[in-house]
Amino acid sequence: MTVAGAITAFAASMTAAAEDVNYIRAGKLIDVEKETVLSDQLIRVENGRVTAVTAFSEAPDEGPLTDWSAYTVLPGLADMHTHLVGDIQGGIIDPLLTTGAEDVLAGAGNAKKTLCAGFTTVRDVGSWRAFTDVALRDAINKGYVEGPRMAVSGGYFTIPGGGGAITGLAYDAKVPEDMTRGVVRGPEDARQKAREFLQHRVDLLKMIATGAVLTVGTDPGLPELSEEEMRAIVDEGKKYGKKTTAHAHGAEGAKMAVRAGVASIEHGSLLDDEALRMMKRNGVVLVADIYNGDYINEVGAEEDWPEETMQKNRDTTDTQRAVFRKAVDMGVKIAFGTDAGVYPHGDNAKQMPYMVKYGMTPMQAIRSATLAAAELLDWEQDTGALSPGHYADMIAIEGDPLEDISILSNIKGVIKGGREVHCE
Repeated sequence: MTVAGAITAFAASMTAAAEDVNYIRAGKLIDVEKETVLSDQLIRVENGRVTAVTAFSEAPDEGPLTDWSAYTVLPGLADMHTHLVGDIQGGIIDPLLTTGAEDVLAGAGNAKKTLCAGFTTVRDVGSWRAFTDVALRDAINKGYVEGPRMAVSGGYFTIPGGGGAITGLAYDAKVPEDMTRGVVRGPEDARQKAREFLQHRVDLLKMIATGAVLTVGTDPGLPELSEEEMRAIVDEGKKYGKKTTAHAHGAEGAKMAVRAGVASIEHGSLLDDEALRMMKRNGVVLVADIYNGDYINEVGAEEDWPEETMQKNRDTTDTQRAVFRKAVDMGVKIAFGTDAGVYPHGDNAKQMPYMVKYGMTPMQAIRSATLAAAELLDWEQDTGALSPGHYADMIAIEGDPLEDISILSNIKGVIKGGREVHCE
């Protein structure tokens, strides 16, 4: 190489290095790890990760600066119960009206809405068509579409006609095979189905331990999968280093799931004190969608949802919120999760005021959607905070969410991996 060529190559490498460094100035910075608020901070980002957080003195010349000095900055939020693929919950036959390709394309739009709402991470806990969520996750990771960091389950495991099945159809109607991949019949079948999902590169496993509010013909309070079936699924996941979560409204189904070794319980609408004590003792996380009941009550009535669904929603909404308050008081681990997909994507933060109303402090609610969520995913080294080493995922808002948590529904800026997301 000539001297001139070497100089050119060196200059190019220095330019590339400079392009990998950028800065964000935060007027206020919420440190969720120390539970403090810092003023006028400079966040240094290199290769998409935070490398330093210091008091601001002057604009750096090493790389570009995003000026968020007028805003409060906090880590990107995480929703631990979403369904990004496909359209939002509708009629019984709606999942049969679109192809898998259409569902993934709709999911791409939902992913962008979620990201622009300030949720830079989600745990997506099942799509009707198996592994379509895997395709969406991979498309985001490859940069084909914009969206949050996704941990996906590929679908869910349910009994025939159970809470994770398409029900209410004519007895001779044929449901597509990719919508029945998670239907299990006995412990050995459950183990084999879990292995199949794991071989398709899912990040976690999801079981339907009880009936569901939105699935016609099922009772939210009654167990469905046997404890042996649940244990087979959980044990297979552990072989691959993957956690399992359980949809469980009813107390007995939740207890069975805890004994089987799950990492978290979804919904928890009818949990009793024994179930909560078992969860606390075993470190099992509660993910409760306590905003959803109001949405279903309003929209379901307007759109004439089945009366069975509406009655089950009425029967579980207030009890779920009482369980949530008791879980907070008892010190059960809680991670933020909303069941986005039942209500429109992008409205995730509407649950924050409910969590404060039913027992949490604003800081606890924010930590449930940052640190607690990261710990549930085993991603605490990468997400959930803005200290050095973490991904530079952050949001900007006007005002103080520790005084008014509802302002988290009005995001002014989103940065994922150190790069600003362009939202309309």
